[in-house]
Amino acid sequence: MPRPGGRRAIALAGAATLTAATALLTAPPASSAGTVTATCKKGSDWGTGFDGSCTITNGTGSAVNGWRLEADMPSGTSVGNVWDATKTVSGNHYTFTNAGWNGTIAPGASVGFGFGGSGSGWFANCTVNGASCDGTGTPGGDTEAPAAPSGLRSTGKTATSVTLAWNASTDNVGVTGYDVYNGGAKAASTTGTGATVGGLSAKTAYTFIVKARDAAGNTSPASASVAVTTDEGGSGGGDKIVGYFVDWGVYQRNYHVKNIETSGSAGKLTHINYAFGNVQGGKCTVGDSYADYERAYTADQSVDGAGDTWDQPLRGSFNQLRKLKKLHPGLKVLWSFGGWTWSGGFGQAAQNPAAFAESCYDLVEDPRWADVFDGIDIDWEYPNACGLTCDTSGPNALKNVLSALRSTFGSNNLVTAAITADASDGGKMDATDYAGASQYVDWLNPMTYDYFGAWAAQGPTAPHSPLTSYPGIPQAGFNSAETIAKLKAKGVPASKLLLGIGFYGRGWTGVTQSEPGGAATGPAPGTFEAGIEDYKVLKGKCPATGTVGGTAYAKCGGEWWSYDTPSTIGGKMAFAKDQGLGGAFFWELTGDTANGELIGAMRGGLG
Repeated sequence: MPRPGGRRAIALAGAATLTAATALLTAPPASSAGTVTATCKKGSDWGTGFDGSCTITNGTGSAVNGWRLEADMPSGTSVGNVWDATKTVSGNHYTFTNAGWNGTIAPGASVGFGFGGSGSGWFANCTVNGASCDGTGTPGGDTEAPAAPSGLRSTGKTATSVTLAWNASTDNVGVTGYDVYNGGAKAASTTGTGATVGGLSAKTAYTFIVKARDAAGNTSPASASVAVTTDEGGSGGGDKIVGYFVDWGVYQRNYHVKNIETSGSAGKLTHINYAFGNVQGGKCTVGDSYADYERAYTADQSVDGAGDTWDQPLRGSFNQLRKLKKLHPGLKVLWSFGGWTWSGGFGQAAQNPAAFAESCYDLVEDPRWADVFDGIDIDWEYPNACGLTCDTSGPNALKNVLSALRSTFGSNNLVTAAITADASDGGKMDATDYAGASQYVDWLNPMTYDYFGAWAAQGPTAPHSPLTSYPGIPQAGFNSAETIAKLKAKGVPASKLLLGIGFYGRGWTGVTQSEPGGAATGPAPGTFEAGIEDYKVLKGKCPATGTVGGTAYAKCGGEWWSYDTPSTIGGKMAFAKDQGLGGAFFWELTGDTANGELIGAMRGGLG
């Protein structure tokens, strides 16, 4: 998925020699009562650089919706990293506008932003919303309203929410935000060109408009309206719960098939995806023979308490899965091929889909373990688009591969595929014919997680698996509701879609802001990889402190994490039912607690 750039990285070198700098404005004068004012000051100054902050205070009797601070810097001085605001530069003139979450200032309240700079100078000619920062004078004559937003449209809906998008407005100075109205009532405010309006009733018609505003408080005419009827509520959906079991989990993570049983998860699962087989030379191949079918299990490690013998024909996780299926006769197991690291082989496989499908069938149905597997899962990241590598296989490649697999595996075996969740305009979902591919599968697993993470090392912080959009989200189309809506709009049946859940969190370090959108200095430390950690660790290490977009986030010390909890999973399962989806899936079993908290929430939510 596209990954947004970072924002903040300040090294406070020579801290012992730092001297306090004078403020641009120490306090608003008495004449500023009833106005919006700004106070900007340096926090530290080490001669060749500094860090600073600005506080905008609403001294009026009504809320301020959007702010814009402008100032000039002398030659040789510049502002670099900025957090909690958006910066634009023209020569030596700097403009800072509010972020998505701090544009509204209640009467008497204040908000702020920070920055780092180089050089020894400081702000001059400071204005806020067109008037002097110290509250004197009048706004700088900006009485021209922005143009009305155009192209208002619905990009997704549920029984209780509608997601909207529109084209950006123009203004003689600059647009600072948009207000969405549901009928005559303001329903949402945002700095972007999209918003989700929640709290709606099922199967009900609503009419929406949007207006733009600028820093001087001018409001545009209303856009053309759009009428949307929410989906029917309580329609229900499927009860599939598909969990990934990773073959490498038997090493450092010390997670084995027996853990699926002892955690109580086996009884809640309908399917297991065994990950991963490799794709090489146009064929399906074994990923890890030792973990898959060679490793010997002792009696205490085995699902049924019987240890492996040296001469038995099948050992390893495959044999343990066979034993697990005997305890749970309704449980199905699919062998997943590809994944992030091994998707590069699908391009060659797509050149001869029939030969590829035949190789996969021969491997999955190998007589040594044919009874273990009930079908095949394809995890191609991403067809005709870029993942770890890029391919130009064409928009029909996935459809052709899945058609060949269905023909070869027949109707008595399952064929499924994990797919992109990138619903942005022109994104990965638009590069492949997913609707055409869906006719050959039992279901698709859109990977509705990893939308955001510390690959953008300096932030902004954002939840990696938002259910819905929210004001200030870094990328439009990066949330589960819009993903499902776009796939359905393309023609994929809801019953063939499963909602993806991550049993882990993604996090940053060097974060000072509790809410999403803060700057960072890099990925937070993780047990096995920086920037990622299992739920079972995070629930104790960094308990959730808030929710946004239908998922949880946590601030602990300088670390900021986002992850799903049993509560937010409950909300996501309600969404899956309202949408009539086939169920849900998750990545992956080792992230859950020893008693299966998260899978329990999934089963409880789907019924």
